[in-house]
Amino acid sequence: MTNRGCGLKALLVGGFVLGVAVVTAVPAAAQSTIFNIPTTDTVAPKKGYFEIDYLKQLPTPDEPASNWQIFMPRIVAGVAPNVEVGVNFGFTKYSEDGGTYALISPNIKAKFYNNDDAGVAAAVGLIHYTAGNYRDTNADNDFGIIYAEVSKKVKTGNFGPRVHGGIYSSYSYFDDEQVGAILGYEQPVGSKVSVVADWFSGKNFWGYFTPGISITLPRSGLLNIGYSIGNNAWNDDPGNDSHNKAFFIYYGVTFP
Repeated sequence: MTNRGCGLKALLVGGFVLGVAVVTAVPAAAQSTIFNIPTTDTVAPKKGYFEIDYLKQLPTPDEPASNWQIFMPRIVAGVAPNVEVGVNFGFTKYSEDGGTYALISPNIKAKFYNNDDAGVAAAVGLIHYTAGNYRDTNADNDFGIIYAEVSKKVKTGNFGPRVHGGIYSSYSYFDDEQVGAILGYEQPVGSKVSVVADWFSGKNFWGYFTPGISITLPRSGLLNIGYSIGNNAWNDDPGNDSHNKAFFIYYGVTFP
């Protein structure tokens, strides 16, 4: 599926799916997702994290009934050192009485390597997707991905960047199992603000590029603002959908 605006697959895989952000040390707040891709961070044991995401299709299509927006609450808990589990609830609402499609996404991530001196970490994870409604009419009610990723923090002064790279593989994704790349970049520009970007390869459910900013807020809060662009949203693509783009904002908070 190459278009979020089609049926159940309209639910975004963003920061919602592959983990949950958790604020740690400055100058850049560490987080277990950027927007769509996972990072190698995990929620600390006995800590929890709640987040609410909102996405609005921009630009909107000429057909009003195809216009969509997404509401996405999620919660994650640190269950052991370097292990987090969570569940995400995505609701894609279509205009003109097009209905609301729900997707429930349990997930788990484990950081299996961490070397603070070298600034290197590695993690693996799994996210499963199951339809919350319209199961009789959806072509694919259950599917998911597994992934592995490595991050490197460049220690140059107070504002060194962190880069991410990895792979993902889908399962039970119609008849087309897919393997792709994961890339991410975080660049602190102050004690509380970073310029960030992430990318899933592939013209499929996961294939988006999202640049934006990440802001650390008081009381363990985090605000990310960005713009997701589908890998198929280009004029020279035979399968082009120029409206496969969305404004993306989320707020999260770590507790207790």
